[in-house]
Amino acid sequence: MVAFSVSPTGGDDSVGDAVAEAVRVVRASGLPNETNAMFTNIEGDWDEVMDVVKRAVDAVAAVSPRVSLVLKADIRPGHTGQLTAKVARIDDALG
Repeated sequence: MVAFSVSPTGGDDSVGDAVAEAVRVVRASGLPNETNAMFTNIEGDWDEVMDVVKRAVDAVAAVSPRVSLVLKADIRPGHTGQLTAKVARIDDALG
């Protein structure tokens, strides 16, 4: 599972259109994903996920000469459904 944020840098103040193109790539991938105010989370095997991240970066790079990428990965082979299961475990702990 990977949480990543990609955005153009060095341009105007609005990054929404470029970020939307990156999110469009993620959603079209068919891999489990969710987007929040800070990151897009995507789940799958390493090669699949990293291919999607690269394509999302390429989508932003198509409109900006410089791109910022922040990425955090939880590498746990053999586990699926963690995109929601991790949050459910916290909710259960909160009662």
